[in-house]
Amino acid sequence: MSAARVAFAQINTVVGGLAGNAAKILQAAHEAHARDADVLVTPELSLTGYPPEDLLLRPSFIDAQTQALTQLCADMAGLAGLHVVVGHAARRPDGKLCNAASVLCQGRVLGTYSKLELPNYSVFDEDRYFVAGGAPLVFVVKGVPFGVNICEDIWFERAPRAAAAAGARVLLVPNASPYNRGKQAERVQVARRSLQGTGCALVYANLVGGQDELVFDGLSFVLDAQGRQVAQLPGFAEGMGLVEVDASGKVTGVGDLPAAVQTSEQEEVWNALVLGVRDYLGKNGFPGAIIGLSGGIDSAVVLAIAVDALGADNVRAVMMPSRYTADISEIDAADMARRLGVRYDSIAIAPAFQAFESMLAGQFAGLPLDATEENIQARVRGTLLMALSNKTGRLVLTTGNKSEMTTGYCTLYGDMAGGFAVIKDVPKTLVYRLAAWRNTCGKDGEVIPERIITRPPSAELRPDQTDQDSLPPYDVLDGIMSRYMEHNEPPQRIVAAGYPRAAVEQVVRLIRVNEYKRRQAPPGPRITLRAFGRDWRYPLTNGFRETI
Repeated sequence: MSAARVAFAQINTVVGGLAGNAAKILQAAHEAHARDADVLVTPELSLTGYPPEDLLLRPSFIDAQTQALTQLCADMAGLAGLHVVVGHAARRPDGKLCNAASVLCQGRVLGTYSKLELPNYSVFDEDRYFVAGGAPLVFVVKGVPFGVNICEDIWFERAPRAAAAAGARVLLVPNASPYNRGKQAERVQVARRSLQGTGCALVYANLVGGQDELVFDGLSFVLDAQGRQVAQLPGFAEGMGLVEVDASGKVTGVGDLPAAVQTSEQEEVWNALVLGVRDYLGKNGFPGAIIGLSGGIDSAVVLAIAVDALGADNVRAVMMPSRYTADISEIDAADMARRLGVRYDSIAIAPAFQAFESMLAGQFAGLPLDATEENIQARVRGTLLMALSNKTGRLVLTTGNKSEMTTGYCTLYGDMAGGFAVIKDVPKTLVYRLAAWRNTCGKDGEVIPERIITRPPSAELRPDQTDQDSLPPYDVLDGIMSRYMEHNEPPQRIVAAGYPRAAVEQVVRLIRVNEYKRRQAPPGPRITLRAFGRDWRYPLTNGFRETI
């Protein structure tokens, strides 16, 4: 039985970067052709980048993308016999758009498939831009009938079964499936389920790279007609795999084809955060990053991520001690900066804080000290970091974690001031696990001083302050947060699961009253099932109160 050779490429595109994206697709096509591939599959909307969001509402963008597709097709005319599946937006005769994939071969468009299932939940908003298609597209190469489905299509029965009914025996699936913890196992399980009863094999080509809050992890894979996984590309990096398939759904790897590799959750999350930081700064043209280093666990983890993402020469750490900063905080911060080889500066904030105290003395006369004075310290630090950012062009990376975002344990225009919030979707308990993993992953030894990990966390804005003065223990807080915010469990069920009633009431109340802060927080990489950002839409003005 004859077989066709299929290449699948996970590439890192830029939303709206039509020329650069077309160049990446063309480069992948040349590589696939050099390896005697008959078919190349690229990710969903590979030409526009994903998600293009409201760029799709601009007629000039659609016109430019259509021209780019025409030019790309012409540029591939010399690649004899190679069929390239390219994702793009397609304008129908009535002017409406489809999320489409076209098969290009030797300067011609052989056919176009329009996505049937349009996701409109979580981080997805495709109903805003596209109308559903779904008419099967099947093309035959070397006797092998190929069908095209796009991403969400394989999460339901209709599109795979329609392709199989039209004669397809191999499903080519361009994807832009964003990362969250545990996502890959779910993808493979869903793909296996979609193949049941179709007799088809499946080639799944996923996007890789960071796009604003989203991180795409790649991990493209191939299943044979029995649902056995034949190959999987590495995560968080560009790459290409090659297989041979026949009309029976038999799949054979070609060359040194990588198999699925199990990694720890900590390594997976770390790689996602590194990629998110690297692409956000790189794609937006920032020359480097600035981080306010405190001697605490959060800023230590952010600094290590930034160095892994950008290199030590492109990261600058600034310590800004106050009268409440412990000596060991300064010692540990300087030690960590030395271990990672980054520029380290110390700017005492006492003069600025004293100036604010003097300016406000008359206004505050007779009033007790409270969080106001603590917040002034944080805002002095934010002002200094933003001044350095303005002067150098480097982006400030904020250091607040998801537990703090949940409870509002952060200061607007203070520690929230910056351009990218690296760990805003990382619960505090996971921050500790990430620090421990980074120290033992074997790359360059212990980069985070052990005392930073073992000390009780503190904002150091008043004498002898610890986080647990104001918050439940982090294992309790994070458990409540995950159940209530990520999984929408009612408070009564959370209490029934064993969490203290008072802690549940406190966390639920803090989530409600601190939405105004989160709306003003910088974007940051999404690594959980539900992050504060595009898949959390809580009303700022809200009269609803949940009772237990």
